[in-house]
Amino acid sequence: MSMILVRTIPEIRRDIAAARERDMSIGLVPTMGALHEGHGALLRRAREENSYAVATIFVNPTQFDRPEDLEKYPRNLEADMAFCERIGVDAVFAPDAREMYPDQFLTSVAVAGISSRLEGEFRPGHFRGVATVVAKLFQIIPADRAYFGEKDAQQLAVIQKMVADLNIPIAIVPVATVREPDGVAMSSRNQRLTPDDRRIAPRLYQALCEAGRLIRSGSRSAAEVKLGALAILASSPEIRVEYLEIVDPTFHVLETVTGEVRIAAAVWLGQVRLIDNLKV
Repeated sequence: MSMILVRTIPEIRRDIAAARERDMSIGLVPTMGALHEGHGALLRRAREENSYAVATIFVNPTQFDRPEDLEKYPRNLEADMAFCERIGVDAVFAPDAREMYPDQFLTSVAVAGISSRLEGEFRPGHFRGVATVVAKLFQIIPADRAYFGEKDAQQLAVIQKMVADLNIPIAIVPVATVREPDGVAMSSRNQRLTPDDRRIAPRLYQALCEAGRLIRSGSRSAAEVKLGALAILASSPEIRVEYLEIVDPTFHVLETVTGEVRIAAAVWLGQVRLIDNLKV
């Protein structure tokens, strides 16, 4: 069966209903396109663990806090379709903004607490946009499982909390961050780095690894761990640090390292904002 492209909500609902009639399990991978091997890991898991795999490609305008970022976001549906087909995706749902947000759209979903920290502080309204569009996709495509990358760990935590609080009957499957050979986390934004900035970009992962090394070697002071990581970033003056914090699984910023933590960071290289994290 060849992969299909679906543009409207009624069409994808009919397609999912037909799969259900054949007793197929549904795996969903929500994306904004500009697909790379990080998405590939999600799509392959969905393909392996379900009898019907669906990818969504929708550049969601409500999660962008800066209009220029939305305008510059890379879009290439033809390349994304080819990428999905190579992996064996069954259907791609690629609506336009009018299909997802018709006139007089007034409803939004907000996950308090987690959404207000780190990314939420520096990108006001971002997680409200994410939660709203994901909740809509879960209603449109009632899958058994949905796949999200740990590279966007705070987004993953927001979605997990939303699903738990709203009793949405879907299993959220985290997938480990996929990295380039030099450690840079795969991201659609990497396409916008200049060659010079791309050579500097591995410093972010090196800083996270240094923080991880300090924690594993016994340091329990978050301030001390941060200093070690920030020293790595300071060696490249082109990097502008937005935040680097040690957080618990609900993204509370910690002063003392206890149990499982993440080192989470956001930096600017030129006009490109990069985020990454490491679980320790």
